[in-house]
Amino acid sequence: MKLDILAIGAHPDDVELGCGATLAKEISKGKKVGILDLTRGELGTRGTAETRDIESEDAAKILGVALRANMDFADGFFVNDKKHQMELIKMIRKYRPEIVICNAVEDRHIDHAKGSKLVSDSCFLSGLLKIDTKHEDSDEWQDPWRPKQVYHYMQWKNLEPDIVVDVSDFIDQKMKAVLAYKTQFYDPKSDAPETPISSKNFTDSIIYRARDLGRLVGVEYGEGFTVERYPAVDSLFDLK
Repeated sequence: MKLDILAIGAHPDDVELGCGATLAKEISKGKKVGILDLTRGELGTRGTAETRDIESEDAAKILGVALRANMDFADGFFVNDKKHQMELIKMIRKYRPEIVICNAVEDRHIDHAKGSKLVSDSCFLSGLLKIDTKHEDSDEWQDPWRPKQVYHYMQWKNLEPDIVVDVSDFIDQKMKAVLAYKTQFYDPKSDAPETPISSKNFTDSIIYRARDLGRLVGVEYGEGFTVERYPAVDSLFDLK
């Protein structure tokens, strides 16, 4: 399956929080989008790997993505080395995305920056002719493939975005996908331990960050991204 966008997160819920509305918008325009989770989030304080599996599938249905897969890397302990890169290269070459969107380049959780660099390096290496790979579901050698762009969504830290996407019509869909992770976020009836993302303040912050990014670019809601290389436009009038 050829994808237009492959969104990658270190944990289930990273993609929904970081770029869920952008993905929903692109899907509404006919783009084929997939999500790849690096881990099952098994070290999360609330819930279990099994509940995350269920929640991530529910969120994927809400967004309408074409596929969702999990690399089953070790939560908290995966590293940016040849072994992990080669596994990601196989997936990049399998789905041949034009755009990859991945974790923030800097963040509070150690897996986010690690995941960001791992994905970025793997996207580059995936384009090298002399790296040979076969995916487990095929006996054929894979062709090299390098995405045209790698974008990084924003997470805990308020990084300075390079671009902001107008997601005003898709913020409700994003929130439904985020809140599909029922064990992770604010629930006044839950007796699970509190975490930095289980407070009402954090849930509210998803909206007020999107509203503030939208304010900065003259729309109601926005999602921000940093880029690895300058995006080109055909005309100055392409910008809002």
